Amino acid sequence: MKIVRRGVAPLGIRLGLALVAAASLAACQKPAGHVDSERLLAAAANAEWLSYGKDYSEQRFSPLDKVNASNVKDLGLAWYAEFDTDRGQEATPLVIDGVLYTSTAWSKVFAFDAKTGERLWAYDPRVEGAKGFDACCDVVNRGVAVWKGRVYVGTIDGRLVALNAKTGAVDWEVQTTDTSKPYTITGAPRVVKDKVLIGNGGAEYGVRGYISAYDAATGKLAWRFFTTPNPTGAPDGAASDKVMAEKAAATWSDGAWKETGGGGTVWDSMAYDPELDIMYFGIGNGTPWNHMKRSGGKGDNLFLSSILALKPDTGEYVWHYQTTPGESWDYTATQHIMLAELNIDGQPRKVLMQAPKNGFFYVLDRATGKLISAKNYVPITWATHVDLATGRPVETPGARYEKNPVLALPGPLGGHNWQPMAFSPKTGLVYIPTQATPFPYTDEKGFAVRAGAWNTGTDFLANSLPTDQAQIKAMMAAIKGTLVAWDPVAQREVWRVEHPHFWNAGVLSTGGGLVFQGNAQGEFTAYDAAKGAPLWTAKTGNGVIAAPMTYELGGEQYVAIMVGAGGGGQISAPGLMPARPRLPGRLLVYKLGGTAKAPEFPQPAAPAIDLTQVASTGDVKNGFALYHQNCQVCHGPNASGSWLPDLKASPMLLTADNWKGVVIDGASASRGMAGFSRFFDAKGAEDIRAYVIQEARTAQAAAAKAAAPMAAAGR
Repeated sequence: MKIVRRGVAPLGIRLGLALVAAASLAACQKPAGHVDSERLLAAAANAEWLSYGKDYSEQRFSPLDKVNASNVKDLGLAWYAEFDTDRGQEATPLVIDGVLYTSTAWSKVFAFDAKTGERLWAYDPRVEGAKGFDACCDVVNRGVAVWKGRVYVGTIDGRLVALNAKTGAVDWEVQTTDTSKPYTITGAPRVVKDKVLIGNGGAEYGVRGYISAYDAATGKLAWRFFTTPNPTGAPDGAASDKVMAEKAAATWSDGAWKETGGGGTVWDSMAYDPELDIMYFGIGNGTPWNHMKRSGGKGDNLFLSSILALKPDTGEYVWHYQTTPGESWDYTATQHIMLAELNIDGQPRKVLMQAPKNGFFYVLDRATGKLISAKNYVPITWATHVDLATGRPVETPGARYEKNPVLALPGPLGGHNWQPMAFSPKTGLVYIPTQATPFPYTDEKGFAVRAGAWNTGTDFLANSLPTDQAQIKAMMAAIKGTLVAWDPVAQREVWRVEHPHFWNAGVLSTGGGLVFQGNAQGEFTAYDAAKGAPLWTAKTGNGVIAAPMTYELGGEQYVAIMVGAGGGGQISAPGLMPARPRLPGRLLVYKLGGTAKAPEFPQPAAPAIDLTQVASTGDVKNGFALYHQNCQVCHGPNASGSWLPDLKASPMLLTADNWKGVVIDGASASRGMAGFSRFFDAKGAEDIRAYVIQEARTAQAAAAKAAAPMAAAGR
């Protein structure tokens, strides 16, 4: 008897349907934040933002075009979030499956509903405030990585932390650095083939740079590659041992690097080519900066200021290209690296592009590291050109300041710093946030390494500001910021936008023919990608240094930007940036027709102190020297004040005991102001106080003189 079950499909069809159902169920059961290799390989074309530079190529181009040149004028705020940190905000948010993940200063991490802005969770690694002393350029964080249900963040105190993407709970964490040394992490991790890649910072203070790869599931160290030789001459048992012995060690001579570790930290850029299976890293400056002090003026000092190509599975060396051999100016090559295909001389070429600090725009063959072209994208004085046969820059005589001081362009902030550039396959242009910041390099006579302090080998006393107003005005006129549209094939500028201030934000390009960038004065603008004309601007209420990103959700395109002034330029160039108090960081998210309103930032009154009865027994001349050796990086040359507290207006200045409590005893260490007792004694602190009092009185007198005509006019 044949039994027929009504409504039951044949076995083959039933098995097929079962497999489909199982696959669908598996997809539904994938954890929040499930990013894998397959998804990242398709990331360039999708509507999300899955990795720091959107996808492995790091082009920061989104094909989304619902917001375009014809309707961008209708962008309005969709939602916003305010953070509890008032330092620099440098992160690029990620958006995965409707959730926006971002990080803030002090390495905090947040997850939001990307449509509504509802906060889903927050994580605070609780970094000790005193660790801020080791951060050369603010306690910033540039973002997170997401992989197979985990969110990864590097912390300012050197940890790599894996968080549950749904809850924010810690799955694992590992200390990636030696806590006895002044290492920091500010860069965003990347994940390739189940390995989390992370570098570190701290070169100015004296550390030895390296790249680490950790198992994404367990946190176990997979491999490590050191970027400078071991000062002891011994092998490290690391992926770098072979190439160090064969290529790098011979490029270093005796010098201060054996005390400092040489620098070469990997604190920002990475990119990955899945076809070649090569990972690219940007390598930082040397310690000391001054090549004469670091290595006796001898050798190229590999792999400082280099682009390094490694195999992601093992850390095996593939090739390197050194942008600044024997670097002596803090010319890092840690700036944004991006991969693209360009038509050069009628042939398609797979290239790597970078605009590092030294002012040249490089196009390399990314399979071999061979130089294709290099031209300066900003005015430079330290070199005339790059020799295409040797790949080496041709330096101008005396550029290394061995005998005489040199006012050079670029300065240590570079022609382009960490702020990401963007590429548009539609226009073929690279959009670069550039700057002109001259700097007086002067050999530091009698240099000696000071553990834990800045060790540059350049005399920072030379960086005291002139007192003549005409000189100050001329100096400020030479410092500027621009957004440059650069043709990487022709190696020429196509258009530029001049900014009122130099320390501006990273860039986004879109399929809608737009380029987005924020700026220091507190504006977020969309430009025509082909011509550079501004098409839309929104006031942000605070300076912007982070790069924007965009995503689509529910049929609507959103554009997001982290807002918050800070970072190296804000700290290093007081008086050249907008005068504003420290303000809370914010995340602003825009869409067409958005009607949300963010409240105005509070504007606390500028503090004023009465110095009429204040005196000091300190030595002003010695205070001047100690201040510029120890304090000016954060608080400005000539105590000119910066985004960090203006010491001329600090109540701590009023009494010697309070001043000593902060400067020597570390009373404000929890807020990032560590005590300086290891660098000078209480007498030295009082000498600095005497110098700052003098500068404060000078500033108050100048302000009173400027206000007198206004008062006489009854205004």
